[in-house]
Amino acid sequence: MTSLGRKARVAGLLYVLASVVGGVRLIYIPSVLIVHRDATATANNIAAHELLFRTGIVSYLVASTLFIFVVLALYRLLEGVDRPLAVVMVILGCLVQAPIFFVNTANDIAALLFARGADFLSAFDKPQHAALAALFLDLHHQLDLANSIFWGLWLLPFGLLVYRSGFLPRILGVWLMVACFSYLALSLTGLLAPQYEDTVWKYASPVNLGEVAMMLWLLIVGAREKSMAAAA
Repeated sequence: MTSLGRKARVAGLLYVLASVVGGVRLIYIPSVLIVHRDATATANNIAAHELLFRTGIVSYLVASTLFIFVVLALYRLLEGVDRPLAVVMVILGCLVQAPIFFVNTANDIAALLFARGADFLSAFDKPQHAALAALFLDLHHQLDLANSIFWGLWLLPFGLLVYRSGFLPRILGVWLMVACFSYLALSLTGLLAPQYEDTVWKYASPVNLGEVAMMLWLLIVGAREKSMAAAA
């Protein structure tokens, strides 16, 4: 295996690992604990499955940390294509996103405290506990929507680098760039017209699979150094 191939597979492995770990909080927890438009049921679920919810909080932090190394691994792989563009990818991909992820964890912790009904919150009655837990969960979602602007923007330099590389399929670069605008549409719809968020998500999801295709290509196929030499 060439040095370029090793860099590609390391980036792919980290990318897959971060995505799987992050999916615990972003996909699994909402599907099993959060009941849409029912604050009481949601609070009861969180209180009854506290360890699972705490696992989601930890997975959110671990995935955020791993993603820093994902972007740095991609930088090592693609800096030779266009270093200034690769720097922009790093800024948008981890330097901006990671702090938002860590700050957003506070909303989950607050939701857990209200769902449990901690002693120092005795001034609030049980329905108020549920309502406040739902409030902080919604704030968590709103901050994820805001952060998804950067989930999209970092894919633009990433996609351009892939397209220009010569050792990765150009179609994947195009797919990533299209996914950039898909995330932007999802973010802006959720913030401006939340009643249409689910509809936009339905159509955006297949486009966003470009990231999945990219990470699997890096992990399984790697990078083709001969193609790079031919492009040069």
